[in-house]
Amino acid sequence: MQLVKSIAVGAALAASIGVAQADETLDAVKEKGFVQCGVSQGLPGFSNPDDQGDWTGLDVDFCRAMAAAVFNDADAVKFTPLSAKVRFTALTSGEIDVLSRNTTWTMSRDSDFGEFVGVNYYDGQGFMVPTSLGVSSALELDGAAVCTNTGTTTELNVADYFRANNLEYTVVAFEKADEVVAAYDAGRCDVYTTDRSGLAAQRTKLAAPDDHVVLPEIISKEPLGPLVRHGDSQWGDIARWTLNCMINAEEAGITSANAAEMANSDNPGIQRILGSDGDLGAKIGLDNAFCANVVTLVGNYGESYDRNVGPDTALKLERGVNALWSDGGLMYAAPQR
Repeated sequence: MQLVKSIAVGAALAASIGVAQADETLDAVKEKGFVQCGVSQGLPGFSNPDDQGDWTGLDVDFCRAMAAAVFNDADAVKFTPLSAKVRFTALTSGEIDVLSRNTTWTMSRDSDFGEFVGVNYYDGQGFMVPTSLGVSSALELDGAAVCTNTGTTTELNVADYFRANNLEYTVVAFEKADEVVAAYDAGRCDVYTTDRSGLAAQRTKLAAPDDHVVLPEIISKEPLGPLVRHGDSQWGDIARWTLNCMINAEEAGITSANAAEMANSDNPGIQRILGSDGDLGAKIGLDNAFCANVVTLVGNYGESYDRNVGPDTALKLERGVNALWSDGGLMYAAPQR
């Protein structure tokens, strides 16, 4: 009995030590002075460097929002470009603090690689083909050569789709996204498949974008979102409530232009979001005005969407299912209260 009791006490002590060691990301980030964020190797609209090496995009804005939440400085962030194949290793090894790289939330990834903190873009997998191919449906792609990325859900989804529809195909896969684009543009494959937002982004890189069309079929659910390592609940809460803050701010009508004025609102919900009432920030180790800092320095979710991927950008993506739930979409954040 004594041996069993000792083992139980030892296990509990080890578990508590493990938790204590895991709950250190915020302290480590503060000590180095920036958030290290894993992003894509270049996906316009989501995470893409310009000619000066400055990163922009929907996923980049989330990284900058986390920096604003922690430091009240949206520039206190550094970016690590990662291929789909190595992105999870970079996260689990501690090379990055957060992964914000058009990554699909699945059960196995959530259990094996990290903790997803929400969805910042609802997507689905599609197919792009040259108009010269003369097809109008994915059901006409029997015998096609299909270009895609290794280490992604797209390989599994395309296998399921072609098998379910008794279609033959050949995979032409590459690790780097630009390699896939180059191979498709050079005619090494008939079809390019990835998330439809990715197709819209990569289409802008083709020699003749107007000579290619995205087919109507959507063959999967691809909820894309950021994730952090398992074991650090505080850092997970910071990431989760940074994203919720941006969505809640849009719903409340709080923008980068009016956040300071809205802090004086008589609306208790707006007061809680902006930290002028309550101690929600302190509960996760941040200043109570963390959300006000996020919105002021980066913007709400709608501002980020419109700036990076919306109808007035090169991607020309309508809000669709990414509209707020109150506007008929799926964007719905837990309340800040």
